[in-house]
Amino acid sequence: MTNSLSISLPLKRGSGWRWPAIWGALLVVSLVAMSSAEPVFRWIETDARQVIYDRADFYVLLGRHLLVVGVAALATIVVGVLAGIAVTRAWGKDFLPLVSQLASLGQTFPPVAVLALAVPVLGFGTLPIIVALMLYGLLPIVRNTITGLQGVDEDIKTASHAMGMTPIQTLYHVELPLAAPIILAGIRTSVTINIATAALGATVGASNLGDPIISGIVNSNMAYVIQGALLIALLALFIDSLFEVLQRQLRSRLSAS
Repeated sequence: MTNSLSISLPLKRGSGWRWPAIWGALLVVSLVAMSSAEPVFRWIETDARQVIYDRADFYVLLGRHLLVVGVAALATIVVGVLAGIAVTRAWGKDFLPLVSQLASLGQTFPPVAVLALAVPVLGFGTLPIIVALMLYGLLPIVRNTITGLQGVDEDIKTASHAMGMTPIQTLYHVELPLAAPIILAGIRTSVTINIATAALGATVGASNLGDPIISGIVNSNMAYVIQGALLIALLALFIDSLFEVLQRQLRSRLSAS
């Protein structure tokens, strides 16, 4: 009985990585074998002179896509979590409605409109799409940070103060660890949405996986559109499944402690 349990438990834990492995493998296969699928895309676009996007290598476009999303996510996480912490402190509670409204404002503007407003100020390239992604991805992080921190039991915080912890120590050693799963859920939503939204960067000169999509729309080539959309979808599923694994591990650690 003991041996069977010791074998089954690691297998159960390891099975959590199954979907990230599957989506990651499909993404790699799509990158490597896209040109081999020319007969399929030729069937989709029978009249097109060229059906495989070749203005840039797909792995290069993927790297640029990840860079834009990663930089925007890092900046958004820092701003969103700090804002959520600030308005849940006694000295910042008066600003909670203002911060919530400002975060919501970012999603009331379509990313295309944000790009149109940002380009005259910031110019063409990567910076406008990073700003647009930050504004568009801020709300889930701010909202979940506030919800997670407000959900920490007051008795737990009181006990930490009774143990001699300062407010800063209580925040870092008690509140943030307990709120981490909820905060991570907000980050997961923000990043996953922005993986798809980042494709709009191709319209302002920020080369990424949106290039084949925009080129396909301009040239009425559905094969290009499918290639870009397929890679973005697989990337989003891969990243989302990784976040799911992290959330599950956080929950198990909290339940075990």
